[in-house]
Amino acid sequence: MSSEPALVDELSAIAARLRRHVIKMTYYAGSGHPGGSLSAADMMAALYFHPSGLRVAPDRPDWPDRDRFILSKGHACPIWYAALAERGYFPVDDLWGLRQTSSHLQGHPDMRKTPGVDMTAGPLGSGLAAGAGIAMGAAITGRGYHTYVMLGEGDLQEGATWEALLFAGHRKLSNLCALIDYNRSQVDGKSDDILSLDPLPDKLRACRWAVREIDGHDLAQIIDELNWARSVTDAPAAIVAHTTKGKGVSFMENRLEFHGKVLTEEELSRALEELK
Repeated sequence: MSSEPALVDELSAIAARLRRHVIKMTYYAGSGHPGGSLSAADMMAALYFHPSGLRVAPDRPDWPDRDRFILSKGHACPIWYAALAERGYFPVDDLWGLRQTSSHLQGHPDMRKTPGVDMTAGPLGSGLAAGAGIAMGAAITGRGYHTYVMLGEGDLQEGATWEALLFAGHRKLSNLCALIDYNRSQVDGKSDDILSLDPLPDKLRACRWAVREIDGHDLAQIIDELNWARSVTDAPAAIVAHTTKGKGVSFMENRLEFHGKVLTEEELSRALEELK
C-alpha cells in the first residue's frame, strides 16, 4: 500500500471520533440511523481528512471549484454531519441538536440549511442521478472538480440509479466516483434476501464503469482507491466497499435492528468505551 502508516493511524483515530459522535448524536436525538452511519465512517474519514479525498474549503463552502459530495443514502447523515463538523464547517456542539426543530441538522441532509451539503437527500435512488448531472455540468463548462456519491443497497435497488449508471458510463464521466457502502443490510433485513445485487461489480462494468472492490474498513485501501479513482480518464469510477453495519461497536455489528435503533444509556456507555 502506498499510504504512510502514521497517516493511516491518524485517520483511524478520526474515524473512531466520528463514530463516537454518531452514537452520541442519535442517543441525544432519541432517533436516527446509527448502523449505516458506522459502516461508512472509514470512508468519510478518508474523504474529508486525506489529500486524496475531497478538495474542499470549509471556510468557503460555496467555492465554485470545490469537489462535490452527495450522500445518496441520506438517512446515514449523522456520519456526514460528524465529518463536516470535525472538518470545520460548523461547531461540533451543533451535532447534539440533531433532528431538533431548531437545528440545521435534520434527519436527512438539506442543502438549504447545512454548510457543506451540496445536494439534499431523502428518497433513495436520487443521489447518483444528481451526481451524474453535476459531473456532466462540470464537463460542459470545463470545471475541474470531481463529484463523489455514496450509495447503499437501497439506492442500488432503485431504477433511477441504474438509469444514472447507464448515462454516466455512456458519457464517460471520468469526473464522477461512486462509493458503495456494501454492508449487505437494509431496513427490512439482509439485502441478499430482499433483492440481491450480485454480481454487482460485473453489473457496474457492464454499464461501462471502471470498478474496484475493497475492504471498506481498510483505510490504506480506501486511500489507494480514491487516488485510483482520480486517475481514471475514460470512465466513471466505482469503488465497491465491503463493510459491516454497526462497525466499531461489537454488539451492533451485523445487527439489523441497529439500522434505526437508538442505544439505551447502558449501551451508550459500552459503545463509547469500545470506541476510545
